[in-house]
Amino acid sequence: MVVNTQSRSGREAFERAKAVLEERGVDLVESHTVSRSGRLRRVLEQLVARGTRRILIGGGDGTLSGAVAHLLGREVTLGVLPLGTGNDFARSLGIPPDVEAACDVIARGYVARVDVGLANGRPFLNAASLGLATAIARRLTKELKQRAGKLAYPMAAAAEVKDLKHFRVRLWADSQELELDALQLVVGNGRYHGAGNVVAPDATLDDRRLHVYAVSAPSAAAGRDGTGLGQLQDVATLARVALAVRTGEHVEHPSVTSLRAARLYVEANPVQEVNADGELVGMTPMRFEVAPAALRVYAPGPTT
Repeated sequence: MVVNTQSRSGREAFERAKAVLEERGVDLVESHTVSRSGRLRRVLEQLVARGTRRILIGGGDGTLSGAVAHLLGREVTLGVLPLGTGNDFARSLGIPPDVEAACDVIARGYVARVDVGLANGRPFLNAASLGLATAIARRLTKELKQRAGKLAYPMAAAAEVKDLKHFRVRLWADSQELELDALQLVVGNGRYHGAGNVVAPDATLDDRRLHVYAVSAPSAAAGRDGTGLGQLQDVATLARVALAVRTGEHVEHPSVTSLRAARLYVEANPVQEVNADGELVGMTPMRFEVAPAALRVYAPGPTT
């Protein structure tokens, strides 16, 4: 077991998780705490090199996403202890957000194979995004997440809206080509992103497709420059979409374009930063694709 003590509840959960797993009959051969990504990488490399077949990781979505690169293509099963702020990967899997319930899932031993998204070859589990969501991710410091918890996301969003600007994006999705003025573009591998926002109502972690949605800028359609009345239109649109995205109803909004694809290529003008699972991973242009059934993970078993 490897736990990131810098995740929201990692430090407090470490000993509790060990005790609960022992109660459930899960024998931990090794237990590690890490506080830096470099240390996490070294520990995982050592475990995999020694032939470890089951690795339990405690942390948030950034921790899990950073760990996946070391597990892809190997017969290693990942156990998820959701100890972060958003915990969207656990939510997509159906793993409850408390330590005891997550340990129950691991102890039952049901293994699923799930897809992994790739952004210019870099793995991500939940979603990659451009525009407002990336600006929010940049503002979501560890200090803010530790202090505000789940309120960190709306606090960061409110702070970024005043500087909102649209951008021109061009998409090649399988055989489709699309161009629009966007405020936000989200490329999802799983069902959830941004602490419980729905990427698409029908998205799953094993459907071998990326689910994409873009929020268009009304100010651009009206020929306005994104200031004054135009910015108010854009902010109002994002507010309505933000309410609908909690249930997946955003796909019905007239300013939202949604699609599915196994491969996606994105260009943007001006060039945009790309955020994947809460981490900034590069700039456009960027190629997205799916690695199907690439990760073994403990998950709640199928209902009978």
